[in-house]
Amino acid sequence: MRNYFIIDNNPRSIQRIKNVLEDFYEFNCIGTSCDYDKAMNIVLKETPDLVFFNIENVIDKPFEFTQELNLFKETFPVFIAISSSKENVYDVIKNGFFDFLLSPLTELDIRKTVLKVLKKIPAQSRKNICLKSYKDYQYLKTDEILFLKADNNATDFYMNDGSIISAYKTLKTFESILPNNFHRIHKSYIINKNFISRIQYGKLTCTIKRNSYEVPFTKTYIENIESINKDLAEYSYISVN
Repeated sequence: MRNYFIIDNNPRSIQRIKNVLEDFYEFNCIGTSCDYDKAMNIVLKETPDLVFFNIENVIDKPFEFTQELNLFKETFPVFIAISSSKENVYDVIKNGFFDFLLSPLTELDIRKTVLKVLKKIPAQSRKNICLKSYKDYQYLKTDEILFLKADNNATDFYMNDGSIISAYKTLKTFESILPNNFHRIHKSYIINKNFISRIQYGKLTCTIKRNSYEVPFTKTYIENIESINKDLAEYSYISVN
């Protein structure tokens, strides 16, 4: 889950940003502010991954805000500048902003920026994912997920403790937000390679260490299976025949 924060005083812009990011399952809004001290406190306390920042007529000396933040934080959020003029583009780049949005904001421009941000924040650093349903938030540790199985338009998470947790999102939704130890091996399965104890090419199955699950794979995803096999074998093969 990637948290984002908005520094703006324009309700229409704020709502437009929220509307677009609701289409992205991995984003969660932690609030908005147009006050320097309140915004600084939230960014320092909650450490959002992404900050939309209107640099015009919201808080005084907006670039000093990012400079001050550098004094206290080693990890810097991805900042997106919002302005009604391109005159500030040089200062935006100079102060380390990731992107620039021209107001009034359009859905397309926000969406393009968000897609660029998804590449900026690496999935492999994510230790948890959040299953969000209305005001219900359930957090799963990615290193406790054995595999995911598609169930029509829902997805079942098979966990290390034997539990099965369902989420009403498609398997494809999670494919892009899981760490890189997860691999799609079937149209209905994504597997955590760290729990694989055996790959049987004849049976087209992967065996899970826990509970001895037999997870099928298909030739469509054979490149992913080969990649898993290469990583797990560590280039050392011993024949037992």
